[in-house]
Amino acid sequence: MPYRMFKDSTGMEWQVWDVVPRLNERRVVEPDRRVEITPIAFADRRREERRLSTDLRTVLRGSYARGWLCFDNGNDKKRLSPIPDDWTVCDEHTMEAYLRAGDAVRTSRHFDRRSGEFLAEAG
Repeated sequence: MPYRMFKDSTGMEWQVWDVVPRLNERRVVEPDRRVEITPIAFADRRREERRLSTDLRTVLRGSYARGWLCFDNGNDKKRLSPIPDDWTVCDEHTMEAYLRAGDAVRTSRHFDRRSGEFLAEAG
């Protein structure tokens, strides 16, 4: 996974890395080969066996299926897809253009690096 850092025109430092999903990373459901063990000293509190789930990961559509760039400055996150061929070697001006072209990522909690606190939902 290539990674780089750059400063935008306002002096904000951004971390950038690529995410390339692979089909072989998906969990394949196989027959259960574990031995059944009955606990004696305590009761098993799990309601269902979570490792036997047949749920598949979310299907990525469009250009995101081929990967994307993640931009993160500690407060804001963006994604850009498709991944530009020159992103690891381009100048900071071009990198900032890629940043501006990216889509904002909505998070449920927002970490403010300056105060060191999690804030209310970010938009």
